[in-house]
Amino acid sequence: MITENNAKIVSNTVPGPKAKELLERRTQAVARGISYNAVLFVQEAKGALIKDVDDNVFVDFAAGIGVQNIGYSNEDYINSVIEQVKKFTHTSINIAMYEPYVALAELLIGIAPINGEKRVMFANSGAEAVENAIKIARQYTKKQGIVSLECAFHGRTYAAMTLTSKVKPYKFEFGPLLSECYKIPSAYCYRCPYKSKYPGCGLACAERFETMLKGELAPEMIAAFIAEPIQGEGGFIVPPKEYLAAMEAICKKNGIVFIVDEVQSGFARTGKLFASEHFDIHPDIMTMAKALGGGLPISAVVGSKEIMDSPGPGQIGGTFCGNPVACNAGMQVLKLIEENRLDLKAQHIGEILKRRLGQMQDQFPCIGDVRGLGAMVAVEFVKDRETKEPYADITKKIIAYAFERGVILMNAGIFSNVIRFLPPLVMTDEQVNYGMDVLQEAIAACCKE
Repeated sequence: MITENNAKIVSNTVPGPKAKELLERRTQAVARGISYNAVLFVQEAKGALIKDVDDNVFVDFAAGIGVQNIGYSNEDYINSVIEQVKKFTHTSINIAMYEPYVALAELLIGIAPINGEKRVMFANSGAEAVENAIKIARQYTKKQGIVSLECAFHGRTYAAMTLTSKVKPYKFEFGPLLSECYKIPSAYCYRCPYKSKYPGCGLACAERFETMLKGELAPEMIAAFIAEPIQGEGGFIVPPKEYLAAMEAICKKNGIVFIVDEVQSGFARTGKLFASEHFDIHPDIMTMAKALGGGLPISAVVGSKEIMDSPGPGQIGGTFCGNPVACNAGMQVLKLIEENRLDLKAQHIGEILKRRLGQMQDQFPCIGDVRGLGAMVAVEFVKDRETKEPYADITKKIIAYAFERGVILMNAGIFSNVIRFLPPLVMTDEQVNYGMDVLQEAIAACCKE
């Protein structure tokens, strides 16, 4: 059992001997295309801490890439899962139906910021939710074109991969990709493609969508526009408040389905239940996953009844979609978020992160930008603040340095020069500050090299 309250390194080296042995076994058994962030093999986890097979304890700022919002090994969550497992683990909703699927759908209908009557379908992953959202939008509009943003990440399956921006490693040599997909610039204010500065820019990035529909494309061609409210893998890019509302208005004017991808940003991560709520938007369709299952694989597509009901029976769904154990877990996650006010906890953690990172930005010239909402925060590293030349090498060194001292960090960004923070929302102030102390030490050490 984890009895520690913070990080604790006990092996002479990190990774330790057992981790190195397991890495060798993995090398002989697992496809090399499955990447890893660090040589870390988990023995157990609790709250915001992970203990590895060598008994080293780490403070986790990745949370399974934003999955463990409620923290690891929550007893109420575990008991709820066990209760469902004892009853039955699977029948397939298409063969023998069960209440957890319906009950979780009812909960999501009640909380999703979508206007009017809503409907829900479940899938197994964020990418699968995106695939189904695209299918549904095409079925509803009888059009094919999909517009997504530069810097986007929507998954690794074929439609999702096409909509994703970064070619290496995600799309390289996997073509041909999905046809009729188009890219427009994202609202990446730190690296504005129009060399403008908000708010004097006039939201040129949103205007680009409108001019594109008049020139290069036509509204009659485009089924949907999809965007993450905060771009995750792209580097936690937070758009101006008016940007998404402007994009929504363009969609509505042109009969285009407005899809918001909340896979990484949902379920209290940003200080609100959904990041969309920060921007006063009401999508036609939302995709959800990651934190919804608390570690079990489940995703959801939630949308207006008119759109969601356009596919006929059998046109969407799958064998494991909406597994009863995962649905039960999702209900417990929503309950824990509400009971423990994890939205407020996310705000509190985010305040500490941004304050500490802001202080580091004043101290270290290699920090170009600090951004984020709630406990979804990132720091972007540059070689020069004037040129903003990306500094990817230093992020690798910082992550490795922090890992050896018991802090799990992960990178992001289309230039791989961003470190993103996705801590479990149960992380203590002591753990947050320990992570920031180690980060500060790491930047100081790596900047001297």
